[in-house]
Amino acid sequence: MKNSTIGFVGAGNMANSLIRGLLAKGMHSSSLWACDIDELKLAQLQNECRINIGTMDQLAGSADVILLAVKPQVMAEACTALASSLGDRQAMIISIAAGITTDQLRRWLGDDTALVRCMPNTPSLIGKGASGLYANSNVSDEQRSIAETIMNAVGMSVWVNEENDIDTVTAVSGSGPAYFFLFMEAMQNSAKEMGLSDELARALVYQTAAGAAELAISSPDHLEELRRRVTSPGGTTEKAISEFESGKLRELVGRSLKAARDRSVELAQESKN
Repeated sequence: MKNSTIGFVGAGNMANSLIRGLLAKGMHSSSLWACDIDELKLAQLQNECRINIGTMDQLAGSADVILLAVKPQVMAEACTALASSLGDRQAMIISIAAGITTDQLRRWLGDDTALVRCMPNTPSLIGKGASGLYANSNVSDEQRSIAETIMNAVGMSVWVNEENDIDTVTAVSGSGPAYFFLFMEAMQNSAKEMGLSDELARALVYQTAAGAAELAISSPDHLEELRRRVTSPGGTTEKAISEFESGKLRELVGRSLKAARDRSVELAQESKN
């Protein structure tokens, strides 16, 4: 990783977060490149982070690892241009575009390309992300380590052995923040309906969610045990949990995640057409 040069095709929010995360982890700005059709984005990135900016040809001629951080609908065009710029030069390609499969990337970039498909989520923007990664057979152990180090700069990452599992990762962590936002929103609205001010309801809900997550992360116990400890027999928590259970919350969550996974599969199929 120390001797690697990393290039970003696209300089949007996720690329910005990864670049800043890598710099915060000690990577030198001279080892980072970015190109984008938006020159203002590039100028701001260079001014604030002191990285290299340039054309696709310049990036392809310098980078050992190239992250594709463009929208799915322009991925084919970006990959075709990148393949032309790379020529015979080998580089590991990491895609963070939703719904773009490694088969598609291979067709655009070449059969021998080392490809990593990654599904990050929006908390990556504040260094608290969760990313799922899948590598094709051309990716070496060293390259896998580099890819993991890059994504860990904005949170944590896990590898899946089958590309289909990326669809499940999308349903769990990719879309997951929105599920928690919805639950927090419902709690906040209910607290306001019961008399708390908007400010007080928001503060309590936000801190409770953050505290519960941190407790779960730091505790060696399973979630079931943590829940049991809070749920005193005959108490307020038990009453609320009973309402959730009678409303079949678990089944609803299961159906919702399956629906998200199935939609991820559909989007991948649609992108092939």
